[in-house]
Amino acid sequence: MLGFISRQERFAVVRSTNDVVRGWLADGTPEVCLAVAESQSAGRGRDGRTWTAPAGAALLLSLGFRPAWLRPEHVWRLAALTSVAMAEAGEEIAALPSGTILLKWPNDLVVEGGDGVLKLAGVLGETDGLGTDDPRAVIGIGVNGDWPRAGFPAELAESMTSLKELAARPVDHDALLDAFLRRLTVAVDDLRKGRFDAPGWSARQVTTDRDVDLIDADGSGTTVRATGVDTESGALLVDDRSVLVGEIAHVRLTGPVEIGV
Repeated sequence: MLGFISRQERFAVVRSTNDVVRGWLADGTPEVCLAVAESQSAGRGRDGRTWTAPAGAALLLSLGFRPAWLRPEHVWRLAALTSVAMAEAGEEIAALPSGTILLKWPNDLVVEGGDGVLKLAGVLGETDGLGTDDPRAVIGIGVNGDWPRAGFPAELAESMTSLKELAARPVDHDALLDAFLRRLTVAVDDLRKGRFDAPGWSARQVTTDRDVDLIDADGSGTTVRATGVDTESGALLVDDRSVLVGEIAHVRLTGPVEIGV
């Protein structure tokens, strides 16, 4: 266990690793706490979506922070650096060239393939008490690790991938976790000192200079040109405005391949 982890537990199955860590924080567990599970019975993604994977097919984890040391408007950076750390770790473990794993705003991990992009990992950030003396943040991530294509759900098989498929060999989730935590330790320490790898986060954005559909909660969409991301607010920059997380249901690249968030 790395020194910056105050509590780490592994589970065969839980309802949701985010719920486990949220409960630890509510009970007073100091940061950074980490829950890892083989499977989840009630995993979830953004906007109430469900997230499922066969036992042992994905690396499922949640991290708990007490970011009183971070300005409330910058708490989004915890999810951003978590995604970048996992992207780098995935490239190491799967022996992929740097920059192969990209981010689909705000934080999901994808790779380019076929006629669009394929989803590799989902990220869900949840917060409580921001702006109070007891802020809490939970960052959950589920990575399609040692998951063979033959086992992909039929309805998602054309829009997802896994590290196993990218590496063309088995993937050790423990090695992936170790590689991730090594990078996360450095990134969190830097953030505590006021340093955030804005260039690294920006460079991995798959939406930059591409047309995207902004999908509202009612399913209606608007096609706009994404020009980048705002490293101060975390917003997606499109045409003549900024879009913050929560203002839209999700973003998809225009074209024949659609991925959820």
